[in-house]
Amino acid sequence: MKAYFIRTPRTAGDLFRPHLAEHEREFQIVKVVGLEPIDYENFVTDMLADRQFIEDAAALCEEGEIMKCLFAHRCGRSDGILIVPESDAFVKWAAYIKESVKCE
Repeated sequence: MKAYFIRTPRTAGDLFRPHLAEHEREFQIVKVVGLEPIDYENFVTDMLADRQFIEDAAALCEEGEIMKCLFAHRCGRSDGILIVPESDAFVKWAAYIKESVKCE
């Protein structure tokens, strides 16, 4: 699977940019994080703030030919944000995707 990653987006709105398909990168989801609606809203409106859920899984992620990412989504929704962390607790790279993943 491929997605268009944006470096250090401030909000989820920054992820919706026109782009060429050739600029999309392959990714692998290494962990799924289901967030309550208020927590998801807080995250997508300030993606550069340190987040505990990112810090907890940062060691699993890495930038590379295939981006190893967290997938953060709002419980009950299937779309969400792919995250590759920077120095543990905040977003270095992110992409929006639609994915069939539900909160456990």
